[in-house]
Amino acid sequence: MCYAGLGLIADAVETMILSFIGPALRSQWTLSSTQESLMTTVVFAGMFIGAIFWGFITDCYGRRKGLLSIAIVSAVCAALSTFSPNYNSLLAVRMMVGVGVGGVPVYGSWFLEFVPSQNRGMWTIICSGFWTIGTILEALLALMIMPRLGWRWLLALSSIPSFLALLLFVFTVESPRYLCAMGRTSDACDILKKIAVVNKTQLPPGKLVSSQLTEELLSPGKNKISSVKSGFSYLLVLLSPALLRNTLLIWVAFIGTNSSYYGIILLTSLFSSEQCQHSSTALHTNDDQSLYTNVLINSLAEIPGFLLSAIMVEKVGRKFSMAVMYALYFLFLLPLLAPQLSALTTALLFGARAFSSGSFLIVGVYCREIYPTSVRSTGIGVSTSVGKIGAMLSPIIAVQLVRGCHQMAAIICFEAVVVLSAASVLLISVETKGRELYDTLGV
Repeated sequence: MCYAGLGLIADAVETMILSFIGPALRSQWTLSSTQESLMTTVVFAGMFIGAIFWGFITDCYGRRKGLLSIAIVSAVCAALSTFSPNYNSLLAVRMMVGVGVGGVPVYGSWFLEFVPSQNRGMWTIICSGFWTIGTILEALLALMIMPRLGWRWLLALSSIPSFLALLLFVFTVESPRYLCAMGRTSDACDILKKIAVVNKTQLPPGKLVSSQLTEELLSPGKNKISSVKSGFSYLLVLLSPALLRNTLLIWVAFIGTNSSYYGIILLTSLFSSEQCQHSSTALHTNDDQSLYTNVLINSLAEIPGFLLSAIMVEKVGRKFSMAVMYALYFLFLLPLLAPQLSALTTALLFGARAFSSGSFLIVGVYCREIYPTSVRSTGIGVSTSVGKIGAMLSPIIAVQLVRGCHQMAAIICFEAVVVLSAASVLLISVETKGRELYDTLGV
């Protein structure tokens, strides 16, 4: 859990950093609003590519090899971005950082496959809580570093979690569930024996066997899928008749969740830095220190969101929990259609951030559970990539509209997206609360 959490911290700091370096670079390099928003968009574009690519890699070659590759790309590119001499080079390197951290869903899938079904949702959300830790740490780091040392030092120090994930990789083991699903039962049994030794217990009697249905699904000639090594074959499974409806609906939910979550982060940054000079909703500030403080306060909103989602996900189930989170997000954002006092704006953004982060956590758990082990990483990877469409659109909606003083239009867009997300979640055909993970479409 700690190693998977480290990957989530790395993802959080590399994402949150966009809220801080954008205004600084806009001033230093005289960037237009389009150029400023593009710095956020290219990172999400990289995540879009990375999530699909790493999902295919880890389903083809194993979770552990995927984790190592992700750590290498993320660490190296994050360090290189510190030395970017100009805007274009920074865009290119930050896009590659996006490709690296785009593989972060693999950490969650890997962890999920070690957790018992009776409390799988709670523990997966607890693990996902490391993302919240990362957002808070990044806000604190920006508060200390940006006014004194500038954005390059912030980029350098923010790469530490990625390097730690690389250094601590030696302590990871392959997922026994993945090995068994791939027919490598002897390798899976060896790891289970090591786990039993660490936990001072013994394996239950019997022989570990691989599901025959898994072999039929993945073997040449037995299915339309021609090769286990073909990334495209995994995508075909996601779009097979048995999974098509749930796949399309979960994609809509991911687009909406990403758009609403990153939209709130950007709105907080924009209101705090007075980028819409004519809006009385702005959190009127005159210095960068206040910007970082306001972003830190709203980052703390993830704590109640995390706690509420961890409780609800096992008590009332995945679908209903997400629907409640979406509804509360809608209600907190609604008053911002009209100008509000600064204190009320902060409170409303705080509440919307809390429930947006809660829905973000639960949808990640739910997506991993509705797919079989043989395509789980591909399923969450492709869903995350599709979700980045919403993330890429959020800076266009937030930065362009708010800076153009069209705040009401921006809020209406985010509200419409979250309504669509709630409807899609309620239409998904399965509730995974308390259900065992399954390895194939036939189980």
